[in-house]
Amino acid sequence: MQKLTRVLGVAGLVLGLTLGASLAAQAADRPDSWVTLKTKLALMTADGIDTWDLNVDTVKGAVTLHGKVATEEAKKKAETVAAGIEGAKSVKNLLQVVPKPNRDAVEDADDVIKTNVDKALDADPTLKDVEVASVNKGVVLLRGNVETLAAHVKAVDTASRVRGVRRVSTEVTTKSETD
Repeated sequence: MQKLTRVLGVAGLVLGLTLGASLAAQAADRPDSWVTLKTKLALMTADGIDTWDLNVDTVKGAVTLHGKVATEEAKKKAETVAAGIEGAKSVKNLLQVVPKPNRDAVEDADDVIKTNVDKALDADPTLKDVEVASVNKGVVLLRGNVETLAAHVKAVDTASRVRGVRRVSTEVTTKSETD
């Protein structure tokens, strides 16, 4: 009986290691373009990271962040966010800490911001199924469906460029990810 228990235990361990290696291989097999877009999307929607001049490149799973952020905390957070993306094997943080240029603070009413973001999204046919779910003190929540991850990033970028938007959160689903 002990021998059978030991054999089953070893078999379970081998099965667990095999499944774990298989899942790790799948994550590592993510295309660089996918890792780049997922990283950009995560950085664009992360609280505390201003993406006014931030770029992401990925080569063989190695993510490189470059550009400018306003604070050392934003630089550290950007690296942490990028490291958490599936398929990111390493992160090289070349971000420079440079104070953000002064931008007039805009206190548009949330309903005005919602209308303006909806107009901006409607102007792009690839974003026809994306809408503003809500706006709260300039924080916009998007929802809907898009065909590609690039369109998802475009929706967040489009909304973030509207006057009065402080941050964008997203519940948009990408069809290529749900298939």
